[in-house]
Amino acid sequence: MATLQITDLHVSVDTEDGPKEILKGVSLTINSGETHAIMGPNGSGKSTLAYSVAGHPKYTVTSGSITLDGEDVLAMSVDERARAGLFLAMQYPVEVPGVTVSNFLRTAKTAIDGEAPKVRHWVKDVRSTMTDLRMDSSFAERNVNEGFSGGEKKRHEILQMELLQPKFAVLDETDSGLDVDALRVVSEGVNRAKDKTDAGIVLITHYTRILRYIQPQHVHVFVDGHIAEEGGPELADRLESEGYDRFTQTGEPAATTGA
Repeated sequence: MATLQITDLHVSVDTEDGPKEILKGVSLTINSGETHAIMGPNGSGKSTLAYSVAGHPKYTVTSGSITLDGEDVLAMSVDERARAGLFLAMQYPVEVPGVTVSNFLRTAKTAIDGEAPKVRHWVKDVRSTMTDLRMDSSFAERNVNEGFSGGEKKRHEILQMELLQPKFAVLDETDSGLDVDALRVVSEGVNRAKDKTDAGIVLITHYTRILRYIQPQHVHVFVDGHIAEEGGPELADRLESEGYDRFTQTGEPAATTGA
């Protein structure tokens, strides 16, 4: 079993007025096979957590730690984190002109595994996974995310996840902009990847609709850079009916209901 451990994490970003603290002491433990939902209002620090784990240079970790099976993640470069088994599905995937999806995927797989996949098996795996995600085979020869719709970009993110088989996947609002059918297809891809590798999942979302397809064991509510409440799936149901007002009105962490 692999473990991703986040301990008392403080993260800041540079602004015109100087550094601004976004995360204010976040602690979270994710084990193999677990799905954790991170929920909360806009600006609460959810995406900051995702990009801090991935190693985005915009975010400065001022204190605390992130470890993967005891290894210091913060000491790793971005590519070292990927090879160690960390994966980030971005909320706004970037376009990569001049690089086809097929070349991008095979290059990434080679970098992570340390050797190129056998062409015959690789092509079969890519085609099969694209079919499962309802992606036309022509996408393989298009430039990465160039001209893709929002839903197509999100399917491509999950295509990467299924093929690269990370130990832990952080999905930053993967459900945003998806219609009902695309949401179901993308969710099925996440579940397939998890079932195949027993990956740990950190699912960042505003809404509970994706949680009907990807069912979390743990739900964490982010408010103002800290975890205000933790619980099981029933906490997500409560948020669906009550919203975040009870957190944002007081500005104080609520009592923990258990993980």
